[in-house]
Amino acid sequence: MAGLRLGPLLRYADGSDATVWVETSRPCTAEVRCADGSGGTSRTFQVAGHHYALVPVTGLTPGTETAYEVFLDGTRVWPLPDDSAPSLPPSVIRTRATGDEVRVAFGSCRWAAPPSGEHDPAGPDALDSLAERIAADPPGERPDVLLLLGDQVYADETSDATRRRLGARRDLAEPPGAEVADYEEYTWLYYESWLDPQVRWLLSTVPSCMIFDDHDVIDDWNTSAAWLADMRVKPWWRERILSGLMSYWVHQHLGNLSPAALAADPLYAAVRAAPDGTDALRDFACRADADRASVRWSYRRDFGRVRLLMVDTRAARVLEEDERAMLDPGTAAWLREQALEERGSYDHLLVGTSLPWLLPHLVHDAETWNAALCRGERGARWARLGEKVRRAADLEHWAAFPGSFTALTELLAEVGTGAEAPASVLVLSGDVHHAYVAEPRWPAAAPDARVLQLTCSPVHNSVPLSIRAGFSFGWGAVARALGRRLARHGRCPRPVVDWRKTGGPWFGNQLMTLTLRGRSARLRLEQARAEGGLTTVEESDLTR
Repeated sequence: MAGLRLGPLLRYADGSDATVWVETSRPCTAEVRCADGSGGTSRTFQVAGHHYALVPVTGLTPGTETAYEVFLDGTRVWPLPDDSAPSLPPSVIRTRATGDEVRVAFGSCRWAAPPSGEHDPAGPDALDSLAERIAADPPGERPDVLLLLGDQVYADETSDATRRRLGARRDLAEPPGAEVADYEEYTWLYYESWLDPQVRWLLSTVPSCMIFDDHDVIDDWNTSAAWLADMRVKPWWRERILSGLMSYWVHQHLGNLSPAALAADPLYAAVRAAPDGTDALRDFACRADADRASVRWSYRRDFGRVRLLMVDTRAARVLEEDERAMLDPGTAAWLREQALEERGSYDHLLVGTSLPWLLPHLVHDAETWNAALCRGERGARWARLGEKVRRAADLEHWAAFPGSFTALTELLAEVGTGAEAPASVLVLSGDVHHAYVAEPRWPAAAPDARVLQLTCSPVHNSVPLSIRAGFSFGWGAVARALGRRLARHGRCPRPVVDWRKTGGPWFGNQLMTLTLRGRSARLRLEQARAEGGLTTVEESDLTR
């Protein structure tokens, strides 16, 4: 009999359609049955000895909530039996009606929490806390979508439990040591992260959108051409990158797509049609690794009059120093097209990018200075030093790709200007293990829309004292003066826009939530507390 190994995850959800992702113990037919009579079925597909299904749910009524169950070959496997799971409410699918307000919760950097009762060095998990709050009041407020902006798993920073499993499988004295090496070991990270009982239930009842960041593969993934060349000579790297892309496609990317996009996806069709889809998916991962333009991980979602553009800022990079860009030409063109298409049809544009667009001024100037050194602005000796500093200090955000920073800044201003401008243009980011709000100040006429950088991380990870001190200092006047000296040394032009911090920095395990109603936008920042629950530390209106 087939069993449920992982999931269900409620992924895409619209007015009348949804998708539910599961991993099963053997080949079977997965079925979702909703209390209102809607539902759907899908046969599992196989990758590397694992069996998955993404079940399309149709016939839902807009503006309603319906509980659902999961069946495998006709046997109910979700909800779990009462004796094997904590008491939690039924999983539901909530559909939006036209004109409903939209709640978007977001964050990044979630290191898997240890089992209940064990010491947690990272502190309370914000997703656990969110799950507990929703479970305590099922009819109450909950996000319409949860955006996970990178580092959903940590392939290079494994837990003690995962290290023990790795050590029982291979010699950890041989590279890559206690990091994951292949697809099978990647699945252990997802089990550890998504089988947490509260998080498992949360992901079964709140739709989610995801995009990777570096730790989903390795720290500072695709920092530079020199970094990539060094990695490609390591004997374990090829299996790591292919497994990372394959496991991301299965566990995260598929669920980002709408049913229509899935139906038109040739890779999804090929993997489902094959008795074993491993070779087809591996060939795809090989092409994606060799040619960044062969795949687009970025995607668009619309929630009524809210448009979300989730942007890949890792695999889409152009790394050659003389052409260095955060986005390859195809992805950059896609972002521009999606942002400008029918601007009058949306009131809010959300740009999800794991890496912040606006950073503390010292960090921004250090990254532009470093980019100038690495491309040879001060000669070969400085270029060699610049590459060492780039890797040691993680200088690889938007500011480290100056042309891309300028292009994004100009696009956001263009989107936000004119009669069809939305009320807000909000850049949602994580990565830097703290939260803040930054607002650009334009040298000439400001856009009509409110343009803001909203940064929130971690969901669950440590925040070292060095990060607290460094990022607090980085916003100050002394740091800004130091940054300008670095920029002058690198012969860097002034940024096309200035900005100021209008909120934060806040440190802790946290989530931001946007409530978007008509042309108004409201922000709430909440932190997980050791005694349980989420505490609001900031709440403000974002639109003029």
